[in-house]
Amino acid sequence: MTTQPATADAARPARTTLAGVLCGAFLLAAAVDLGSLLAGADTGHLVAKPLLMPLLAAYAATRGAPAPLLAALLLGWGGDVLLLLDADGAFLAGMGSFALGHVCYLVLFGRRRTSPALGAGYALVLAGTLVALWPGLPADLCIPVAGYSLLLAAMAYRAGSLGVLAGTGGALFLLSDTLIATGIAEWPQLPVPDFWVMLTYIAAQCLLTAGVLRAMYGERRTTS
Repeated sequence: MTTQPATADAARPARTTLAGVLCGAFLLAAAVDLGSLLAGADTGHLVAKPLLMPLLAAYAATRGAPAPLLAALLLGWGGDVLLLLDADGAFLAGMGSFALGHVCYLVLFGRRRTSPALGAGYALVLAGTLVALWPGLPADLCIPVAGYSLLLAAMAYRAGSLGVLAGTGGALFLLSDTLIATGIAEWPQLPVPDFWVMLTYIAAQCLLTAGVLRAMYGERRTTS
């Protein structure tokens, strides 16, 4: 006879409460970050942005998230912090951190089936975007941006294998980084461009996390 199920049941309310607190803290940090960008309050952005992914990762951990998801979110945090630094090589280092996060997502998605038509669509979008941006990119960034964009598009495409939530998250991640690239290429920008970059990025990571957790719990119910 074992008491493990009873122990697990007793711990569940505490985990649920902690998850709620962490979710609320994440939403507060997101609101402060986005509000600071709209208001031009740099200090608020510098404080709130580094809190976002650790809080989302902590929330996901309380929900029993798999290690690749936690690694992807924390690598996103690394990229967030590096992109805040005004230092030589920080942009490339941040891109590298995000790239490793995309690899973690690809590992997480595994060999689940995805629509070939969706893949063709992403391939066309990727090719068209690179052709349009290429003349405006600094020479030393052309190859890194192309390689990163290929990895990001692959992640966005494969995210669709987990359903609409994760698929939308992957698409928004691609959109967010495309907005950054248009700024580097000195294209005309939307008003308050950093706000739109962060809005789409935050939504992307949230939807990817929600999609992974939903798929994970669905698989558990199927096998139980």
